[in-house]
Amino acid sequence: MPHLSGLFLIDCPASALNNAGKAEGTNTDNAIAVKAIKTREGVYPYVSAQAFRYWWRETLNEIPGWTPSPIFREGKIAYTDANPIEFSEDDLFGYMRAPSKKEDARKQREEKGLLASATAMEDGATLTRQSPLKVSTLVSIAPLFNVTTDFGVMSRHEGDPVPYEHEFYRSTLQGIFSIDLAMLGRFYHIQRTGYKHLDEVRVNLAKEKGLQEYDNGKAYQLPLEERHRRLEMLLQGLSNINGGAKLALHYTDVSPRLVILALSKGGNHLFSTFVGATNKGLPVLKMKALKEVAEVFKDEILSGIYVGLMQGYLDDQRAELETALSEISSDDTYGKRKTFLGHPKNAIGEFLKDLTFEREKWLS
Repeated sequence: MPHLSGLFLIDCPASALNNAGKAEGTNTDNAIAVKAIKTREGVYPYVSAQAFRYWWRETLNEIPGWTPSPIFREGKIAYTDANPIEFSEDDLFGYMRAPSKKEDARKQREEKGLLASATAMEDGATLTRQSPLKVSTLVSIAPLFNVTTDFGVMSRHEGDPVPYEHEFYRSTLQGIFSIDLAMLGRFYHIQRTGYKHLDEVRVNLAKEKGLQEYDNGKAYQLPLEERHRRLEMLLQGLSNINGGAKLALHYTDVSPRLVILALSKGGNHLFSTFVGATNKGLPVLKMKALKEVAEVFKDEILSGIYVGLMQGYLDDQRAELETALSEISSDDTYGKRKTFLGHPKNAIGEFLKDLTFEREKWLS
């Protein structure tokens, strides 16, 4: 079951990318706090995985060919169309579609025509699909003594000015992600939690579209070219990602400053120990950890190791990284594996270029 492991760093010079609402114990009624993990060591600002996935989804809408899934809401329930055959978003981000089964809710849907444009559902069915794309919380690589509180005032009106407060921080956020390539473009229709991707309506649609059966008829799969295309669009979205809160006051470029990618046979992440922090809270790349991964998993890693590092960022560590990658690509200890070092966008592009030649193996 091939999985793509990825790690990335976001540089936050003075940022408030994900807020937690009203700050307690402040002098103003409209003080806003950033999301942070409070520990004995200090405060770790973070961006929730949900927020980061939202940035990723929104960026993907700008990629030609990407198909977002429509959203339907009834009361406090919201769900997507749950049609991974038609919508690449449902395929890669997963879904749960469970319309209310109460008779009054069903009648209301019919009277309002709520689902007139939706793919029909088999009566009584509940569809769930675990997301092939898995994303961590983005957490500061080092604790801060405290986050900074900024004071402002709204005074463009007659009368007393209105003071407000908000928090921001200076740090580096690290995130990891994994993509289950074996599940990308493959849809099960069995009675098992997380594997009831298709109901009878969608099974018939799969047959109409000419999808091949997979896993002894338990699933259907998209053509290899379409699975390749969807992965390509997903990674293009990461390389162009943008988003975040408080951008009018604390504009931050959230595209990765560092990214590292590799494909392996198992689902365990390869690079979670690659980045550490100095006693000043600055990122440090751990070359011994990188080489250990290449050595220990040389029989499990299916691809090269692709590293993207922007010029002007961690320049003092670039030469040592180049040496480590050169050893990995030339020494039998590490399997003489292909390595790549360039801009993060080019590193992702190099992986996608190699995917073109290896997709029958990598997407098997």
